[in-house]
Amino acid sequence: MGAGELPAEILTGLPSAIVRAAEVLAPYVRRTPLLRSESLSDARMAVWLKLESLQFTGSFKLRGALNALLTLPESERQMGVVAASSGNHGIAVARAGALLGVPVRVYVPRGVSSVKLQGMRNHGAEVVECGSDGLEAELAARAEASRRGSKYVSPYNDVAVVAGQGTVGLEICSQVSDLDAVIVAVGGGGLVSGVAAALRERWPAIHVVGAVPANSPVMAASVRAGRVVEMYSLPTLSDATAGGIEPGAITLSLCRQLVDTWIEVPEDEIAAGMRHLLLRERVVGEGAAGVAVAALWRAANDLRGRRVAIVVCGGNVTPKVLRHVLVGAE
Repeated sequence: MGAGELPAEILTGLPSAIVRAAEVLAPYVRRTPLLRSESLSDARMAVWLKLESLQFTGSFKLRGALNALLTLPESERQMGVVAASSGNHGIAVARAGALLGVPVRVYVPRGVSSVKLQGMRNHGAEVVECGSDGLEAELAARAEASRRGSKYVSPYNDVAVVAGQGTVGLEICSQVSDLDAVIVAVGGGGLVSGVAAALRERWPAIHVVGAVPANSPVMAASVRAGRVVEMYSLPTLSDATAGGIEPGAITLSLCRQLVDTWIEVPEDEIAAGMRHLLLRERVVGEGAAGVAVAALWRAANDLRGRRVAIVVCGGNVTPKVLRHVLVGAE
């Protein structure tokens, strides 16, 4: 399926799919806080932080993974599932599998965060290291799922996963009276697609900002090109949003239709965003969360007078990375 070939029913049906996901996920996920940020708000702009870093498994990914597994027939669950991940999605699928009694195998690129790798294993997943890029791991995982006749649980290219992530937006709708804009870090696009679809149902004119690391701006480049772009990703603190996008991803079309502005964030500003969360908000945010905070600073003039929510998408970060980030504050 090409970038312009997304069936209309996927976009139009997404809001109701998100509502259904919220109902089935309620016993399993944490309703995370939405807190006004005094340090990021001022007389010109009001800012709230949606703390998915406090979600079980430390990121929003549990929502999509659980929704995908809960929609599977019992016969398919018994066969086990295969996933690919740079970390957070793998942890989420592993926990979902443990909760529902589903065997899980996760393919990860070499060099994945040790904290995230251990998180997958702690929940009982079999982990296979494969390739140097997230896309390589995805393609290997899909091939293995096909060989085994098992369900492949994509980190983003699955309507059930996108709907699960969209429950973040549904919660935001019930936690604040009005919003003008939302900022979401983007890798494969599942979170921003789901959040944007949910928020647009409540506030049709809401401005959606997609934030990407300048060292791996794959979705932003693909949206500009109108097709999935193959590009080499440089190392980035935002490991959760790094890497390629698989061909035919439904999220490319969703991002083209739902995201209004793209902001690319360099590494020093990602680190500054992480430091700000830790030192001013007392929130541990991983690199992708730093991307979203830094995007707010870059868009501050355009967002003047607006009410803005930032999704702090995860908090799984190693002590080594935290030390590196904090050195910049000395």
